[in-house]
Order: sequence, then C-alpha cells, then structure tokens
Amino acid sequence: MKLLIVDDEELTRTGVISSLDWSSLGIDEVIQADDGVHGLETAKLHKPEIILCDVRMPRMDGITMLERLEKFLPDSVAIFMSGYSDKEYLKAAIKLKAVNYIEKPFSLSEMEDAIREAKELYQQKVHSRRGETLHSMETASRLALQLTLPYVTNNQTIADLTSELGITMNNNTYFTAFIVKTDLFLDANVPSMADFCQDFLDFLAPFRTKCIYLEKKMQYLVYFLFSQEAPSSHQIHAAGEFLCNHFEKYGRYTIAVGDTVYGLPKAYQTYTSAVILLQSGYFFPENSLLTSESLENIPNVQTNVFADTPAGSFADILSRQDADGANKFLGTLYQTFFKNHRFLQNPVKDLYYKLFLCLEDARHQQKIAGSGNVESIAETIDDCFTFPELHQTLVDKTSEFFRKTETSSQENPTIFLIKDYISQNYMHETLSVKDISEHVFLSTSYVCTFFKSETGQTLNQYLTEYRMEKAKQLLKDARFKISDISSRVGYSDGNYFGKSFKKYSGFSPSEYRERNTQ
Repeated sequence: MKLLIVDDEELTRTGVISSLDWSSLGIDEVIQADDGVHGLETAKLHKPEIILCDVRMPRMDGITMLERLEKFLPDSVAIFMSGYSDKEYLKAAIKLKAVNYIEKPFSLSEMEDAIREAKELYQQKVHSRRGETLHSMETASRLALQLTLPYVTNNQTIADLTSELGITMNNNTYFTAFIVKTDLFLDANVPSMADFCQDFLDFLAPFRTKCIYLEKKMQYLVYFLFSQEAPSSHQIHAAGEFLCNHFEKYGRYTIAVGDTVYGLPKAYQTYTSAVILLQSGYFFPENSLLTSESLENIPNVQTNVFADTPAGSFADILSRQDADGANKFLGTLYQTFFKNHRFLQNPVKDLYYKLFLCLEDARHQQKIAGSGNVESIAETIDDCFTFPELHQTLVDKTSEFFRKTETSSQENPTIFLIKDYISQNYMHETLSVKDISEHVFLSTSYVCTFFKSETGQTLNQYLTEYRMEKAKQLLKDARFKISDISSRVGYSDGNYFGKSFKKYSGFSPSEYRERNTQ
C-alpha cells in the first residue's frame, strides 16, 4: 500500500517519514510532495491509497487538491493535518470524507491510529466498489445479451436494464458490434475482463461512446459500442485496434466488426452482420481485424476448380504416391479457400476431415504406423483456430506420409499392426501387452520376443516412447494444462507422469514447456 505526504514544510515531511515504522502499518512505499500542485501530479502518477495532506499550502491548498483528485482516485483516503483550528477547513475535510483531521503538533500514536483507520476505510471502500462493479457488469452483460436477440417493441427488460445502469438507448442511438473470437479462456491464466472493460471504456470516453459486453460459449466476447453521435470510420478502426492490441498479448484472436446501425430496434442487425463476418474470419490468418469494407477489396476466387470431388482426387494422388501431385493439389485447395468469404466453416471442415481420412487409408495401405486415431482427427480440426492453420496441419501430415514412404522399408505386417494399435489406443491408461497380443492373435510372450527382435525395443519401451513424444507435442501448446496432458497420453497419476517424462527427456514437463512453448 502506498502513502503520499503532501506538506510545504520539509521538516514535517522528513520528520513523519523517519519517525514511523511503516512496515508495521502495512505501508510499502512512502512518497512526498511539497505543495498541492506537485501533490496532484504525484498522486496521479503513483496512485497512493492514503494521502496525508496539509490543509494550507502555497499555490494549491489541500482541499482543492483532493477535490480534483476525487475523480481520479475515488477510493483513496485522506488524512488532513494542520496547525490551524479553522472551522471552514474542518467542514471541507468532512465533506471530502477525510478519515481524520489531526492538528500539529501531533503525537506518533495519534498519527499511527489515523493511518490504521485510513487503511481500514480504504479496504472497505474497495470491497464495496468491487461489489458495485460486479453487479453493474452483470447487469450490463444481461443488457448486451438482449441486444443479440431480435428487437421486441416496448421491450421492458431493456428499459429496466438501461434505467438501472443509468444509460440511454433509444431510436437516436448508434450501435456497432465487435465480436472477438479468442482461445484466451482455454488458458489457465485468464486476465480480468472487468479491468480490461474499464480500460476500454476510458479509451472510448473521448469519443463520447460507451460499451457493454458479454461472454458467449467460452470462446467469444461480444462488445456493443453505442453513442448518440454517428461514429466515424476512424473511431471504429481505433476501437478495433485497441481490442487487437489487448488480445494479442494472450494468444490468437479474430475480431469481426458489424455494420453501424441507427436506432435501438436495429441493434440486433449490427450483431448479426458481425456474426456473418466472423464466419468469413475463419479463412483469414489469425489475429485479423475484419470489417465489411475489408472484404470488399478481396477479388472473387473460382470455387469449382476440381474435376472430381476433392477427396476422390486426393485419394487417387496418394495411392499413386505422387508427391508433386499432392503439393499441387494442396496448393490449389489453399488458393480456393484462403480469404474466400463465399464459403462457410463447417462444410470446409467436413471436407478436410475426409482428406485426413484419405491419408489414414493410404497409410494403412502402405503399412505405415499412424500418429493418432480417427477421434484425434476431429480433435485436430477443432483445435485449429483458422483455416490456414488447418490447411498447414494437412500439409504437414501429407509431407510426413511421403517422407515415411520414401525412407522406410516395408515394415513387417505384424509390427505394423502392433504400432498402429498403439497409435490408436496409447491414451488409454489400461493399454497392456496382453491387449496388444490379443489384437494380433499371438501369445503375449511371443509378441514381446518378436517385437524386440524386429525393432530392438521392448513393447513397453516403445509404448513409453510413443506417449512421451506425444506429450512433447502437447507441451509445446500453452493452451493445454500439464494435468490434462498427463491424462491425454495415458497417465492418470500426474506425479508418475512427471517422473517418467523427466527420466525420458531430462526435463520436468514444466521445464520442457518453458524451453519449447510456441
């Protein structure tokens, strides 16, 4: 906690500072200023919780200084000190809710008691304000939710909520919706949205614009900006850039800006236009800010460029082991969808699911051990934040497929079946050598001996290595908690997973993540 001493007498300031045991009073930092003007500047810079202030000073007295500070530091608590028994000053101090008024000369115990009382009052004020802020934010969120719904004439809910918040929304109000798609909430260290919202409101204040917001489905934030004056394109862009600068600190995002509308009945329309735009945002690089104007400058792309169905063409290329043909196919595919706002996400995701399945089928035909099961394909697609990320994942998997077909000799069919079974089931803690032997219709002892003779590893060594390499991949992605990674690779006991990982890699999971986080 910080305390600011403002007094034009240097002896008073240094005497107070040197005489008190500040740490025992819970004060971490003591700052000083020599008059009201400097006190005002210093308080704005350091934001002290307690202000110990002389009443009469040159240039600006203590009363005036605190009156001006009230809007900047509403929770700060003042203690007045003066050698004058001036009733008018005393009345002003009471009006400003000064916690105490002590006359010079004062005793140390009197000063200590005043500071303790000020600390207690400050904590009460903060607690009360936080409660009010949370209630206000919840009310604003309920109002924002109403604006995402089609307008109903004489909507009493909107009327009640705007009245409670003390804001104006009517037929003369302009609305602009911003939707932020983010993986922020998948992170364990989620910053305070309340603090950010206040920063955003402060940024918008010079534009005479206010904002309410709500969170939807753990991945979306919807902001409604509203004012009684039509916002300029510069203001809209500035607000978008402010959001971009905030969310880029915490990971990936896409921001869609709805068309500005006039009148409360049309507020829903700015939201729906932002939703439609966000669908197109999937086909743009991550950390994009999209407006309807930005899409108008993108040329139309031909949508029907494949003679056959894309999945059929890709399967044929893979069966012929045509690496050049695959690269050309994937390049055409990317150019078809990238920044093309004529497509919707889900049909494209369905297509890519089929293309990943084509790779799985080709892998089986070539007897190449896999890197996951069919369910993991769906997870992979869902984990991709944008189309470019999804496409790059397919490119990487395809390159891996051709690399393995070129560098690896034909694997023994039984070894292939064993490795493939492990790739499909490594996430199950109960996976055992007995399960594997039953899958290939051989005895447990024979499978162990045969696998060791063919690969140079025991089955358990291979299974552990496979799980650890999977864990390494997941640890590079900061979105996954280490406890979740443990269960994803077949370990219900996090401590045992940590010991196994360190034995395998030389690092604990957290150390490995620190060195390799993307």
